[in-house]
Amino acid sequence: MSYRGRTLPKSHMVYTIAIIGFIYTLHLVIPMYSNSSFLSLFADEQTLGFIYMAGSAMTILGFLIAPPLIRRFGNYKLTIWLVIIQIALFYGLVTVNDSRWIAILFILQSAVISLIGLALDIFLEVYTDGHSVGTVRGLYTATLNASWVVAPLIGSLLINGTNNYRNTYVAGLAMLFPLLYLIYRNFPRFKDPNYTHLSPWQLTKHVSHNHSWVRLFFANIVLQVFYAWMTVYSPIYLHQTMGFGWEQIGIILVVMLLPFPLVQYPLGRLADRGYGEKLIMTSGFTMLGLTTICLTFITSHSVIVWAAAMFLTRVGAAAAEIMMETYFFKTVSPRDAAALGMFRITRPVSYFIAPLITGFGLLFTTDVNLFAVIGVFSLLALFPVLTIKDVN
Repeated sequence: MSYRGRTLPKSHMVYTIAIIGFIYTLHLVIPMYSNSSFLSLFADEQTLGFIYMAGSAMTILGFLIAPPLIRRFGNYKLTIWLVIIQIALFYGLVTVNDSRWIAILFILQSAVISLIGLALDIFLEVYTDGHSVGTVRGLYTATLNASWVVAPLIGSLLINGTNNYRNTYVAGLAMLFPLLYLIYRNFPRFKDPNYTHLSPWQLTKHVSHNHSWVRLFFANIVLQVFYAWMTVYSPIYLHQTMGFGWEQIGIILVVMLLPFPLVQYPLGRLADRGYGEKLIMTSGFTMLGLTTICLTFITSHSVIVWAAAMFLTRVGAAAAEIMMETYFFKTVSPRDAAALGMFRITRPVSYFIAPLITGFGLLFTTDVNLFAVIGVFSLLALFPVLTIKDVN
C-alpha cells in the first residue's frame, strides 16, 4: 500500500489493487444473483428485461464518456467520485420504495459499477510489467472471482429464505466504505499516463484495424452473453422450476464458481511461459458450450448433481476468460483507456443479447431447452478464436 512521501514497488501495488478489486467485486456480487428476484417484486418479466437493457445502455454511454473524463480529472479523482456516487445509489436501493425510482437507481448503479471496474483496470495496467501480464491478470482475475465464490453464499444467508433482498444491498453498501478508504489511501500520487485522445470514429477505426482485437471482442461478447444469461435466468430456473431454496442455490453457486479462483492464476502463468493463449481459449469455449448443452438433460433435484454440472461449465468459462484478458492486455497500452473501455463495452452489450436469446428461444422451445440454446451460442466463439494469432 502507499505511504505518504514514498513510492512503493510495482509488485506491492499489484497485490494492493487485487485486494481493492476483491472488495469491489464483493460489493457488486452479493446482491447480483438476487437482483432479478428483487426487481421482480416491482416489475413483470418484460419490464425486468427492459430494466437490464436500460442499465446496459447507460453503461455503454458511461464507457464512451469515460476517456475524456479520465483525461480531465485523472483516474484517481474520478474513481473517488464514482465510489461516492455508488454509495448514494446503494443507499437509495436500501431505502426507496417507489418502483420507478428503484428502476432508475438500479440502472445508474449498473453503469457506475462498470466504470469503477474500468478505473481499477487502468490502475493495474500502469503497475503491470510487460513480461508478467498473464501472471498479474491471472492473480487479479482469480482474486476478483474469489469474491464470486463467497458472495452468493453471503447473499443467500442474508436473504435467509425470505424476500428480504434489500439485505444484500445493505451488505454491498457496507463494502463501499473500505473500498473508498483503500483507494483514497493508496493512489493520491498516482501518475496518469498520457492517454491517447481519440474521437468515437477514430477509436472505431483504431480497434477495427487490429483484426485480432475484433475477433477477441466478438468472442468476449459471446462469453459475456453466457454470463448475463446465467446470472439473470439460472437462479430463477433453479428456484421456480427446480424448486431449490435460496440456501441450496447459494451452495450450487459457490461450487459453480470455484474454477475461477482455482484455474485462472496457473493458466495466466502458463501463458507467460509461452503456452499459446489460443489453444487454452479454444479448449475453454469448447468445454463451456458442450457442458452447458448437457444441462438440458438434467432432471435430478439433487444439489450435488446441479453443483457438479454448473462447476464443469465454469471450468471452460474460466479458461476462456483469463486467456482473453491475458491476450488483450498483452497487446494494449495503459495510454489506450478508450480501447480498454471498448473491450469492457462487450459486457453491457451482452445484456441486450441475452434477453433476445430467451425471447426467441421460448418461441420454439421450453425453458429447460434454453440451456442448449445458450450452449450452442457459446460455441460460436470458436470461429473467431481459431483465427487469432498467439502473442508469444
